Amino acid sequence: MPRVVVDVMLKPEILDPQGQAVANALPRLGVSDVASVRIGRRIEIDFTGEPDLDRAREIADKLLANPVIEDFTVRLVETVDAQP
Repeated sequence: MPRVVVDVMLKPEILDPQGQAVANALPRLGVSDVASVRIGRRIEIDFTGEPDLDRAREIADKLLANPVIEDFTVRLVETVDAQP
């Protein structure tokens, strides 16, 4: 069954202190080829019927993202049933 995934990220012009902290820590782990890191969040929405991308966009715009400082994308992904 398809699931709706909403990815929320800070707009590019907004400072991302979490991303900077991760980027600054990478050299201590021996990673020197990463230019920058941005941190976001992923929200998964399962509808009781067919997935509704328009409804998911409305939910994201009104509740999940702050449109002043964040952008979001909405997409469908196929879920895989877990095998016992």
